[in-house]
Amino acid sequence: MIFYTLVVVTILVEVIRRFALSYSSVWGEEVARYAFVYLAWIGAAMGVKQRLHIRIDIVSQLLSNRGKTALCLLADVCTLLLAIFCFYISIGPILLSIEFGSVTDGLRISKAWFLLAIPFGFLLVLYRLIRLLTEDIQYLISGAEMPAPNSLIDE
Repeated sequence: MIFYTLVVVTILVEVIRRFALSYSSVWGEEVARYAFVYLAWIGAAMGVKQRLHIRIDIVSQLLSNRGKTALCLLADVCTLLLAIFCFYISIGPILLSIEFGSVTDGLRISKAWFLLAIPFGFLLVLYRLIRLLTEDIQYLISGAEMPAPNSLIDE
């Protein structure tokens, strides 16, 4: 909510300043953009927590409880491997930014702080995936039925 509020308030203030005062700041657009980047990565981790990631339900509907759990476990492992790879790859630009001292155009703050959103987001995703994996393994061992994944659309 903090980043969402920051995006909305910053854009609102900039629109009012531009049209009412015929003046806009250099930093406003950057604040909104970078707050949105953090919002997106934190939102991705929240989506993983609630199992809102993209999936094809028709295959899982044809499987037994154990099959559904195994398929979910496989999807979580694949996502975990992807998140580890992406976390590793996202460190490079931060190190380059620190090495060359690059700063943002308007805010004059090190770009490393904003590039940090990507590995931070993947760390959150990894944390959520590890928790999901432990739940999936418990469901697989016990043979209990997994709860239905959440839906973005209220039916």
